[in-house]
Amino acid sequence: MSLTGNWSYPTEMRFGAGRIQELGEACSRIGIDKPLLVTDRILSRLPLTQRVINILGNAGLKTSLFSEVDPNPTDVNLKDGIQEFHNGSYDGVVALGGGSALDLGKLIAFMAGQTQSVWEFEDTSDNWTRANASTILPIVAVPTTAGTGSEVGRAGVIMDSKNGVKKIIFHPKIMPSTVICDPELTVGMPTAITIGTGMDAFAHCLEAFSSPIYHPMSQGIALEGMKLVSEHLPIVVKNPHNLESRAHMMSAAAMGAVAFQKGLGAIHAISHPVGAIYNTHHGTTNAVVMPAVLALNRNAIEDKIARAAAYLGIKGEYDGFYEFILQFRQSLGVPDKLRFLGVQQDKIEKMTKMALADPSGQGNPVPLNHDNVRKLFNDCI
Repeated sequence: MSLTGNWSYPTEMRFGAGRIQELGEACSRIGIDKPLLVTDRILSRLPLTQRVINILGNAGLKTSLFSEVDPNPTDVNLKDGIQEFHNGSYDGVVALGGGSALDLGKLIAFMAGQTQSVWEFEDTSDNWTRANASTILPIVAVPTTAGTGSEVGRAGVIMDSKNGVKKIIFHPKIMPSTVICDPELTVGMPTAITIGTGMDAFAHCLEAFSSPIYHPMSQGIALEGMKLVSEHLPIVVKNPHNLESRAHMMSAAAMGAVAFQKGLGAIHAISHPVGAIYNTHHGTTNAVVMPAVLALNRNAIEDKIARAAAYLGIKGEYDGFYEFILQFRQSLGVPDKLRFLGVQQDKIEKMTKMALADPSGQGNPVPLNHDNVRKLFNDCI
């Protein structure tokens, strides 16, 4: 079976090895003549970025590079990116990289034409309706990792640098107009990033599947996404050049982001403050806290997880699935405690308050409160 396709769900997606060559035509088709290329500092120094610039240039498109993107992007990065966008009179964004670059690129395209603060559009209630949708500029997303699924997401995560808090900014129109998923672009990922982003995709699928919110389409997508990660993440860790498994991981990443329209949960609510304070890798942090959250939610999700275990070929229903997570994580070299990521006990109260304020927690099967969230942090550290 050829792992190549042109999809229209959830947006236009050009999937398959070598599809990066279509980038210039993809930009022109949606009206981008002068894109700002947004990527992170590390990727900006690698040959891939120059290759992308050349592809755009060969298509007759003028571009320049913005790479002031922190691993956890901040409002300062966003302000600088918007300034660069206006200085160059660009008419769209090409976002190249992992979740950080994709999120910031999307938010630059969103905020370049807004007059309000970005915090006015935090993903609570119906804040997104405050935005002037007519000024949101077109985006082409080119993921180089397989985890966040930001390329098919309607939100971006950004750090409030003044208060040290990660916030989710949402608007339906910051979904990229076109996505180029080329698994060849993920081959050069460091092993730690392959593992962290892969576990992020699994966490998205697991939390979406566990969420009590009614969304049967997302439920099915989440289940298949977990299966793809469980089968193909170990393969790409052992053989980074396996393009078939790289392609399946890219699919799983996008599936996780589509699925979590159904909701996320305590894994992300805990991970966000940890990342905000300690600058840990988001996907790795998700993997560390995953078993503790499964235990918290057991009574509410035991039957669901038993069905997931059966589909993934895991014996033992909930207990078998829980043991699988422990072994899967260990086999990939993921730490079993947050202290191995530098997290300390003295920030537990602050992180508890941040987690309770995080909108991700609203989808958790067991309602979160001060006591059970604080216990989660104690158990995970």
